[in-house]
Amino acid sequence: MQKHTENGPWWRLFFPKVSKNLSLETLLAMLLLLLLQVLVSCLWLGHGELVTSFESSCPQFFFRETPPSEALEPESPAWICQRYKNQYYFATLYDRSRRIPVYSAYLYQPGSGKRPKTWMVEPQLLGSVYPKTMEKEWTLLKYYNISLEQLVKSQAVLQDYKNLTGLNRGHLNPNGHHHDFSSRMATFTLTNIVPQDEKLNGGAWNNYEQRIMIKRTQGCNTTYVVVGAVPGNSYIAKGRVNKPSHIWSSACCEVDTNHRKAWGVIAENDKNEVQLLTLGELEDVLTELYGRDQVSLFDSDCPRE
Repeated sequence: MQKHTENGPWWRLFFPKVSKNLSLETLLAMLLLLLLQVLVSCLWLGHGELVTSFESSCPQFFFRETPPSEALEPESPAWICQRYKNQYYFATLYDRSRRIPVYSAYLYQPGSGKRPKTWMVEPQLLGSVYPKTMEKEWTLLKYYNISLEQLVKSQAVLQDYKNLTGLNRGHLNPNGHHHDFSSRMATFTLTNIVPQDEKLNGGAWNNYEQRIMIKRTQGCNTTYVVVGAVPGNSYIAKGRVNKPSHIWSSACCEVDTNHRKAWGVIAENDKNEVQLLTLGELEDVLTELYGRDQVSLFDSDCPRE
């Protein structure tokens, strides 16, 4: 016997437009389809850019699919598989409380082309119900019913980087290390940016990114890069965004199946100097700076000497 509501049988709450002469078999099939749709929707919401681990979501940006050790993780981490136009381009461990990236990991694939000018933010830092691809600030405010207060609370915004003195927006993952416009555009998210000394950013660090990297990667088939920032003791934007004490970068290059080479660099974020190190030396320096467990940036098959 069917239970009735004010509008008829209970199932008409879910299917108000179907015939009253619905057979039990058809009703059950329709309910099963509805249940599957709800289940798929729930699973999709959980599969966004903010993930629980890089190994299970975007491992391709790490040598042997092995991210850096937990010694770099902040108290309030967010693991972001950076997506632009429904494609992953790199991975970022983000520090929610300091509002800067801890590191970004990517494949070195340089190419020529225009430098993008549009800056974006990460909707998933607001919640998993928001877009899974990076968006412009105004797009979120206009089309997704998000307030500026909500956005500001979740991450760094463009206003944080205005009217800086001696600092500018420093890419961790530089747009010049990518071969087409979409991959370069993906680097223009504020989750990939730190307040960087402007002389360093335009001087010795730029020289490393654009010249030394080309020389170092000669003969490499695939080069994996992890570039990061050590949190400092000062902030910009009225205490909202941390100014790193150091900027660092590391690379592991596969020459062929049996041969690899690796290196690292580090720079104090108030001097226009870059120090070239072995991978092992960089990991030891970072271990001392972070003051936690031993830092490991790549799988053990990457040479430390």
